[in-house]
Amino acid sequence: MKSFCISIQVLIIVPSLLICLVLADAHVIGEQPLAKIDVLSTILALRDDASINADPVVLGLKGEDIERVTVQLQSPNPSADDWVGVFSPAKFNSSNCYSAEDTKDLQPYICSAPIKYNYANYSSSDYTKTGKASLIFQLINQRADFAFALFAGGLSSPKLIAVSNSISFANPKAPLYPRLATGKSWDEMTVTWTSGYNIDEAVPFVEWARLGSRMTRSPAGTLTFNRKSMCGAPARTVGWRDPGFIHTSFLKDLWANSVYIYRLGHLLSSGSYVWSKYYKFKSSPYPGQDSLQRVIIFGDMGKAERDGSNEYNNYQPGSLNTTDQLIKDLKNIDIVFHIGDIVYANGYISQWDQFTSQVEPIASTVPYMIGSGNHERDWPNSGSFYDGTDSGGECGVPAETMFYTPAENRAKFWYSTDYGMFHFCIADTEHDWREGTEQYSFIEKCLASVDRQKQPWLIFAAHRVLGYSSDYYYGLEGSFEEPMGRESLQKLWQKYKVDMAFYGHVHNYERTCPIYQNQCVNSEKSHYSGVVNGTIHVVAGGGGSHLSTFSQVNTSWSLYKDYDYGFVKLTAYNHSSLLFEYKKSRDGKVYDSFTISRDYRDVLACVHDGCEPTTLAS
Repeated sequence: MKSFCISIQVLIIVPSLLICLVLADAHVIGEQPLAKIDVLSTILALRDDASINADPVVLGLKGEDIERVTVQLQSPNPSADDWVGVFSPAKFNSSNCYSAEDTKDLQPYICSAPIKYNYANYSSSDYTKTGKASLIFQLINQRADFAFALFAGGLSSPKLIAVSNSISFANPKAPLYPRLATGKSWDEMTVTWTSGYNIDEAVPFVEWARLGSRMTRSPAGTLTFNRKSMCGAPARTVGWRDPGFIHTSFLKDLWANSVYIYRLGHLLSSGSYVWSKYYKFKSSPYPGQDSLQRVIIFGDMGKAERDGSNEYNNYQPGSLNTTDQLIKDLKNIDIVFHIGDIVYANGYISQWDQFTSQVEPIASTVPYMIGSGNHERDWPNSGSFYDGTDSGGECGVPAETMFYTPAENRAKFWYSTDYGMFHFCIADTEHDWREGTEQYSFIEKCLASVDRQKQPWLIFAAHRVLGYSSDYYYGLEGSFEEPMGRESLQKLWQKYKVDMAFYGHVHNYERTCPIYQNQCVNSEKSHYSGVVNGTIHVVAGGGGSHLSTFSQVNTSWSLYKDYDYGFVKLTAYNHSSLLFEYKKSRDGKVYDSFTISRDYRDVLACVHDGCEPTTLAS
């Protein structure tokens, strides 16, 4: 949806908050709660008899990067739709405002949405009677100070009536939120993190060692992006927030299956050091190594808040439950694949920091591999296969910068990676995958390159459902797939005997039988032994976003459907035995499962469209 408005500039100056409000073209994206706030229509209505105060003033005095802040407020005319927004930075410089209606790429204005909000009566039910309330906000270190603003008039017609004191973290520039990812070789681990230090201010590096060995240091590269990197509103306008500096270090020549410790460091120009806390990870097994290997796969989780703020469309329970279940079982997880629709920031850049903080306990410990979805990439006339506006103007830039993937070109989000007995081919459905394209060539090369004697478990994953789904909207289209999804790829899955294909995009869980050309090719449901004959397709898009309904058509290839939040866990015990489990996020219990038992000769066996040529010659 797009709203067209007259451009009006209003300059508001208050002791700790300077806001320049410009009414401009904005895209309202349904999955992003901040898009509900028409901050550009705010009018100044400051009152001496209204107040809002935040405590404590300084956060993170013991090195914490997450703190809870108590906000006390008072309004002379309280209403149930009064709300409090958290703004960061606390002061807005009008010289940096941006107008989406400028035809020239001039120095923009600054007009910024809050990073989060909550209603004044959230935890004070008598607020409308007393005019007094207390709120608790959880803040993360985001490289700038914070101010809290009290608004009347609801989200659609906000009236600014009071602004708080500013508060900040003791070291707002601290290195934070490490994200591990596999490198381009099996014995490499990458560490990506965010800080407020540019390279002219401090030199970034990682200090690390195999447990029990001497520490060493590896340098890090530094990237960032700016407002002009964004393709449109709100990312380029009200949703813009400086992302800080994103650093990536490559830890090389790792010993297989070994525990390493590491910490993030910055050498300041003064000669002193800034350090993160210590973290641990276990390096990848050698490709083909026979050991216990456990993989998590899901999509569409999104960011959630633990303080009740920004609630919209029931996001919080699913996203937080998925996150918490993975943290709870982290000692039994080796690698995570989040296959698209990562944050649902939709152009509100502050939310990327919030997400990296949310998954930090996971991503700092095991590789957190992401795929590209429509909410990361899609924007008109930007090179995406789909011409929608789901990225909110981000057009892939935050995703490819904030997270590392071992892709040849990170703007083209397809890549392969190995983990022991697993070989993964990750496709990018926001770029053309059809036969004759660059991506199609990659997919075939990725599938063809695996040595199935060493790596028997071959996994394909993508965001949109290129295979099979009983989703309601796919059913209306009649194909039960993303349009043009499997027409080109099905023959590749069969030719190279792909074991399983995973998808997100559809926010539920579904598992098919081993399938080829719309037909089940194996009648078993819970235990597959010997030659499987087809590819099992799995929709695992119930990571946290609002759930998707199923079609009323009973598709013959569908074995299990679940309208709930959850994720998949694969456990390879050895080259012959694999366990598949679907777990609900609410309790971590298994609700669907099957096993595969087979030998190498079963992988080699001739199947539909996958038979090697033979000759009668002796």
